[in-house]
Amino acid sequence: MTGIWACSGESSISFSLDGLKEKASSSSVSNNCLCHMNNHPPLLLSIPGNIIGSGIFVSPKGVMENASSVGLALIVWIVTGIITAIGALCYAELGVTIPKSGGDYSYVKDIFGGLAGFLRLWIAVLVIYPTNQAVIALTFSNYVLQPLFPTCFPPENGLRLLAAVCLLLLTWVNCSSVRWATRVQDIFTAGKLLALALIIIMGIVQICKGEYYWLEPAHAFDPFQEYDVGLIALAFLQGSFAYGGWNFLNYVTEELVDPYVNLPRAIFISIPLVTFVYVFANIAYVTAMSPQELLASNAVAVTFGEKLLGVMSWIMPISVALSTFGGVNGSLFTSSRLFFAGAREGHLPSLLAMIHVKRCTPIPALLFTCLSTLLMLCTSDMYTLINYVGFINYLFYGVTVAGQIVLRIKAPDMHRPIRISLVWPVIYLLFWAFLLIFSLYSEPIVCGLGMAIMLTGVPVYFLGVYWDNKPECFNSFVGTMTYLGQKFCVVVYPGETKGAGNGEEGEELKESQAPLSQDDGETRKSADC
Repeated sequence: MTGIWACSGESSISFSLDGLKEKASSSSVSNNCLCHMNNHPPLLLSIPGNIIGSGIFVSPKGVMENASSVGLALIVWIVTGIITAIGALCYAELGVTIPKSGGDYSYVKDIFGGLAGFLRLWIAVLVIYPTNQAVIALTFSNYVLQPLFPTCFPPENGLRLLAAVCLLLLTWVNCSSVRWATRVQDIFTAGKLLALALIIIMGIVQICKGEYYWLEPAHAFDPFQEYDVGLIALAFLQGSFAYGGWNFLNYVTEELVDPYVNLPRAIFISIPLVTFVYVFANIAYVTAMSPQELLASNAVAVTFGEKLLGVMSWIMPISVALSTFGGVNGSLFTSSRLFFAGAREGHLPSLLAMIHVKRCTPIPALLFTCLSTLLMLCTSDMYTLINYVGFINYLFYGVTVAGQIVLRIKAPDMHRPIRISLVWPVIYLLFWAFLLIFSLYSEPIVCGLGMAIMLTGVPVYFLGVYWDNKPECFNSFVGTMTYLGQKFCVVVYPGETKGAGNGEEGEELKESQAPLSQDDGETRKSADC
């Protein structure tokens, strides 16, 4: 079956680019990992580094608002961490059983077929990545502007404009240079560490001073509104946004060293660590603020700093702004890995998997992600966006975990280097069913819109992917548009960037060629990028 974006059903495409003859084979995508993802941090730091981001600075308000009391909000944070760990264990088994980069897209496609995999990719490209980036960018603009409007919320147009400027600037950085993008990530990661360290330390100081009124059981479970099971489900969605990124390593399974040992070890250490940090950060918030004060703020860390840091309160908004700025950069930096996996299967336009001939940056994928994220900025309501993306994310998390059970039934003798008890996926699916049913009940329009967008991928799949014998005019049109896109962006398939070998660009290309694992280095000795 040829993919939607294949030209005349051929496995390779030849084209001329400024006189340079390039030939891109279909295997180049599978044999070459993303050039711009050249330096993995130590494995045990990868998951915490990808989970901890803007979520802990924006989700506490959403969790508190829907949980209806301080005590239940803290329980939501703890249970969400436990469910995240269970989901990560299920994904670990799938990751070493189906050792393909691409994460749940690859698993769903292999277990349930091309349509299910395509829908996962479709919703990730159209909803999940753009919405996540929009929320992080809006968090950045909230924390930058909130100190300038101490007695009211910042204007919505100002929030959206600053978020758009942040996004455009970082898209330009990522399009321009691999080195610049990695440097931005390294520098701005320190922001979130500083902010969280300050929050937790100040919280401990507050408890030592006896400021724990809202942590006493008699007050912690005193609701400020009636408990509602539908709202509790939304509280879990808000909390799950902060834990996003827990399945990061499943997107790079092919690049890990000894994943059978290191993947579960990373899960067992990192997710409890993240849960500890999140719970204690929220404990710290309520030592300085009442639930009402927390709910009245769109930038809880800024309010926390104003309460406790006095003249040094400026440290908090700057630290969080740095963190979220780096978060937008990190999301852009990694988002096109999924595009590579989709293009490899013929589920996305081949143009989106191409990189610049000299800079080795995935310009078409970055531009597409930027434009789709700008569309999400039509609203500045971060909490609606979180419910929107959280529902869709959990929908496919559950489908993927269900796939683990299906695979056990369909292929019981399949080699599984990691094999967990089926009790864990069953627990996860029970929680998943509760979350989806009551989230849909509480937010039918927001959650229903996400499902409707997902279903629009069905006709696209049958017309573009499943239909083999497309008219010649269609293939010609796709080929022409791909060619024009390549000319405009000056991009080719990975492995075809032979023109860049001298000077600073050559050094940057060599940097991007660094193997992601020992095995990867061995298999890519003859690769060009």
